[in-house]
Amino acid sequence: MRSRQRGVTFIGWLFLLLPIGLLLYVTIRLVPIYLNFQKVNKVMNQVATEYKGSENVSQALVMDSLSKRITVEGIYFPKIDDFALRKSGAGWEMEVNYEETPPMFYNVSLLVAFEKTVKIE
Repeated sequence: MRSRQRGVTFIGWLFLLLPIGLLLYVTIRLVPIYLNFQKVNKVMNQVATEYKGSENVSQALVMDSLSKRITVEGIYFPKIDDFALRKSGAGWEMEVNYEETPPMFYNVSLLVAFEKTVKIE
């Protein structure tokens, strides 16, 4: 009588664990980037709240406040030069657009693009 094999073979385990491992690795590479974006988002909203309803708002004043908050939060990317501040009607519009490319393995990288606009009125 012939015995039957039970369980998962080594190749079966590879097919099961390889996609899970790859997904876990991608998550480990992306989480710090998204946490950094959350800091950028928080800083921009704080600056907008600080100058909300103020009459004497200038571009230099807002950018100086933004620069100080970026330094305090420990944000190294994006740089202050990546932020744009322009007049929009009665208030200002603060915007940041940047991309990060975390390396994965060999010559494969991920491209993550961020865009955030906050109005100061």
